[in-house]
Amino acid sequence: MIHLSRWKVILLALSLAFGILFAYPSLLTPAQREALPGFLPKNTLNLGLDLQGGSYLLLEVDVTEMQSKRVGNTVEDVRQTLSEAQITPVSIQPEATGVVVTFSTEAQVDAAFTAIRDTVTRGGVGGVADRQVARLSNNRLRVAFTDAALNSMGPDAVTQSIEVVRRRIDNLGTREPSITRQGADRIVIQAPGESDPAELERVIGQTAQLTFQMVDVDNSLEDALAGRVPPDAVLMADELGNPILVKRRVLVSGENLTRAFVTQDQNGQTAIGFNFDSQGARRFGEVTAANIGRPFAIILDGKVISAPVIRSAILGGSGVIEGNYSIASASEMVSLLNGGALPAPLNVEERRTVTAELGKDAVDRGMMATALGFVVIVVFMFLAYGFLFGGISVIGLVLNGVLIVAAMSMTQATLTLPGIAGLILTFAVAVDANVLIYERMRDEARQGRSVIASLDAGFNKAMGTIIDANLTTLVAALIMFFFGAGPVRGFAWTLSIGVFTSMLSAVLVAQVGLAWWLKVAKPKKLPVAE
Repeated sequence: MIHLSRWKVILLALSLAFGILFAYPSLLTPAQREALPGFLPKNTLNLGLDLQGGSYLLLEVDVTEMQSKRVGNTVEDVRQTLSEAQITPVSIQPEATGVVVTFSTEAQVDAAFTAIRDTVTRGGVGGVADRQVARLSNNRLRVAFTDAALNSMGPDAVTQSIEVVRRRIDNLGTREPSITRQGADRIVIQAPGESDPAELERVIGQTAQLTFQMVDVDNSLEDALAGRVPPDAVLMADELGNPILVKRRVLVSGENLTRAFVTQDQNGQTAIGFNFDSQGARRFGEVTAANIGRPFAIILDGKVISAPVIRSAILGGSGVIEGNYSIASASEMVSLLNGGALPAPLNVEERRTVTAELGKDAVDRGMMATALGFVVIVVFMFLAYGFLFGGISVIGLVLNGVLIVAAMSMTQATLTLPGIAGLILTFAVAVDANVLIYERMRDEARQGRSVIASLDAGFNKAMGTIIDANLTTLVAALIMFFFGAGPVRGFAWTLSIGVFTSMLSAVLVAQVGLAWWLKVAKPKKLPVAE
């Protein structure tokens, strides 16, 4: 095992080349990295929120509001379906999970049951309906969400919100945001480099729900302002605060939006262009063809941003939203629309800011602790095993550190303050392998075995213990990584990388170094046995 084989030298050379190739960019300035040839890696070591500063937000997904909105949509679906079937109900009463509709005759109940069932049970996820229709006594029908649909609303909303928030933060240019679920309905956001949590909150907190609805011109706006709002309409305001009566029925929504972009209207003013998918384009064409000469409202987050009159059928599935937009505001709106709509409002529970100065202090202290730990280990190894064996261990430690930085740069992992603690622990674990090997060699030499026999026995008999120790460390690190969050995961990730790099560097460097020493010096005694 101590022989100087070619594959060990090649493996060590490849490890060194990998470490230098991926760790070196972290030592360069941004301008120097840009000047590197295109085939060379340019990724650097990312610093976490606690090291470079940034913003921290704890958000709560308002699942109750989302459920209420979906129940409201069900009410409008039922109202529209009955209107198209020319069935006039006695009353439509919303409930917590659906709606109860009362009719005057049994014949109406039968006709309504068939019409509503075909409408509200269509389009469920995976072909499974999320709503069901049931007959009640006294000529009533109940349309309600199933228990499975209600139970999945919360988890699904949190999962969708995480993806939407991630896309929006990425559009801000913030590097390596940490977005994790906390509990059943909370989201933790850590955005390194983003120094203004209010700006972060403003962008990610908008639901960006875009809908196209008809303006109600059949009922009096004055009556609505007096409190007599029709049941199928809602009173809204435009960007100037002017009231507009809008039909509740959503004709086309942002779910059918495939692309939004900054453009210009016919007057050369900044506007927002949009494209629909095939379903949205077909629905938009049908609606505009059937309502020529009537105004329709483009609504974003409950506010009418435009209410143009339909001049002709819009069949291409694209259009322009006009308004008083600047380039910056239009670009932000486009980013929100392209990022997708939040399924539910997000309420801010906690916000914090970590300044760059505080982050720099953490980096300085962390680096000082790492350097001090490294120096202590180096001094101990030199004192305990001499300059030859101790020096080989130190070379392994240096290679280990380079490989960790290279691996984290290549995977774009984020180094946090607990990650630095994991780095220091990795150094201790790495040198522990050398201690086990050297102590076994010392014991064998003191029992009168030859130098080469002592070296071989040191590696062979210590290897099982080294593997067992590193496996138990790796298992603990994996548990922390999969079940932990935030800084705990940062610590676990650094420790996991260190387990593999320390096994490679400590054992391989010792084998190659001692084999070369044995071949060149041809010693009669083992230095560590003296």
